[in-house]
Amino acid sequence: MTLPTSTPETVTDARWEAVSSEHGVAALRYTHWLDAEARAYDGAPGLWRAVDDRVVGTGLRAQAPDAPLDEVVLAPGEHLDVGRLRLKAISREGAPALRVFDPETPGRTGLRGILSFPHDDGWALPGVFRPAPEGQINVIRSVDGYEREEPAVGTIALEVGGTPVELTVTGDPASGLSAVIADATSNVDAYRFRFLEIDPPAADGAVTVDFNNAYLPPCAFSDHYVCPLPPAGNRLGVRVEAGERATVLD
Repeated sequence: MTLPTSTPETVTDARWEAVSSEHGVAALRYTHWLDAEARAYDGAPGLWRAVDDRVVGTGLRAQAPDAPLDEVVLAPGEHLDVGRLRLKAISREGAPALRVFDPETPGRTGLRGILSFPHDDGWALPGVFRPAPEGQINVIRSVDGYEREEPAVGTIALEVGGTPVELTVTGDPASGLSAVIADATSNVDAYRFRFLEIDPPAADGAVTVDFNNAYLPPCAFSDHYVCPLPPAGNRLGVRVEAGERATVLD
């Protein structure tokens, strides 16, 4: 099979490798949420069940002769390769799931590139980081409707297109912040939302928000991710023509 090739639109080699490699982001074919009953799941050899926050597979040799074990126990983040498949365990607030990465999934074999807006230094905007009050909680909603609570980190006040906004951010002010954003290009010229990495603020809170660093979330490449959605304050009414914007598919 000929591997897809990236379009020459400012996508770095490392980014393209992370997305399009054999077990990269675009190779996710299934996410199966497990319970205590061992059963077969689409795309996964053997039978699978949840034990505490672990993923347990049995009967793997019968289903896949090249499987290295008859039974496997995977902690969140661990994986097992069976043939060309990669079976990976994840956990969301103690609920385990089995992810099946398949190099032959159409989301990977049909991927031809990532479109980006032209780089524009004018989209590197000054802002001020404001830590959240102690004890404040944010509710994070995912694309599948799941909601979870986590301690609030803070906001960044800045102007975007002449409009004052306050971006809700996550992460660690000492090492780097991140935001989930949508804007007036969303669902028009770009995917419905994007992720944005932000360098740590200075001691006085001064920070640069460079929208050229906006990138597509994993769920732009597969419907089987459970990405967080942008909170209300991160849904901007202006067009942010910076960063990655859409995938290119056959």
